[in-house]
Amino acid sequence: MIATSGAPSHIASIGSRSSTKSPEHASSFVRNGRLEGRELFLTDRRTADVRRKRHEQAVDWLLRAQDGTLTEEDRARFELWRAASPENHKAYAAAERLMGDARTAIAGDPTLRNTPTTAGGAGKPIVAGLLVAITAGALFFAFDGPIRLKADMISGKGETPIFTLADGSTIQLNASSAVAEDFSPARRTIRLLKGQAYFEVKADPERPFTVEAGDARVTALGTAFDVRLGSGETDVAVAQHSVLVEFDTPRPAIRLSEGEQIAYAPSSGELTKSPGAKLATSWRNGRLVVENRPLSFVIEELNRKFPGHVVIGRPSLEERRVTGVIGMSDKNAALSFVAKALGVRVMRFGPISVLM
Repeated sequence: MIATSGAPSHIASIGSRSSTKSPEHASSFVRNGRLEGRELFLTDRRTADVRRKRHEQAVDWLLRAQDGTLTEEDRARFELWRAASPENHKAYAAAERLMGDARTAIAGDPTLRNTPTTAGGAGKPIVAGLLVAITAGALFFAFDGPIRLKADMISGKGETPIFTLADGSTIQLNASSAVAEDFSPARRTIRLLKGQAYFEVKADPERPFTVEAGDARVTALGTAFDVRLGSGETDVAVAQHSVLVEFDTPRPAIRLSEGEQIAYAPSSGELTKSPGAKLATSWRNGRLVVENRPLSFVIEELNRKFPGHVVIGRPSLEERRVTGVIGMSDKNAALSFVAKALGVRVMRFGPISVLM
């Protein structure tokens, strides 16, 4: 990944993990038609699933090693797992690096580093060590450790980087977002692991471009579009041309044209279609434009963008509706806008802001 300086957003280039199959095999895929394409697609999905499972196993082994629950038999099984393939070894090393980042955070924070303990004598270092291990494990998840292990492209709070893929397509990530890439001679698949992303896709009829987000799959039909994976719903908005949205449920696929947007809630199966694509992509211009959106949606976006954390103090506020244009360059101004619009107060406790 090569960063380019001087741009308003970080621009990077990332090479796809291409298949080892020869160009002749790719041509054979085109000639032999749909059946072979389906088989190759399933192979790609199985490969991605194996990689995902490997990272999950690495995290599990690391956390068990950190909290001291491994028996001698467990350690033997762990060593066999790690020695089984170079990929297992690399996945565990990556997990260790991320855990090291969490420990560094503890060492740099006096309130975490100097955690008091009540144990005395020889037991005190053991208790203190356990507290550090537990805290490091919690920070591992707080720092999105598992997602970082799976992600090929990731953004932090306040960042909206642009990545150029090997096929010439581009992805712009909203703040606090992550995607994984799986390209092959047959398909181009991006998995939205967290957050929101805007895609500008280079047309290639022989290699469909699909974004997987939760229970939805969005296939580009030569287009630019936006996908958001929220805590309760998945949003798809089309800026140019059209996309085909398919679901893991029996719900029929839906085609979205330029300017259209859908919001899909997997838990209830509810799907809402509207002409709100421009609102959905307003984040690319440093604004959050909302029309009759619940407060929970707005707070989720603020937490994605700004440091600290904003909390809704009363459950009854979560579904209160907000309409307006919120600037995303100043956290205090954004909170003041929301508070004034809803007639609520903002209480601050260090990095925590509570709407009451």
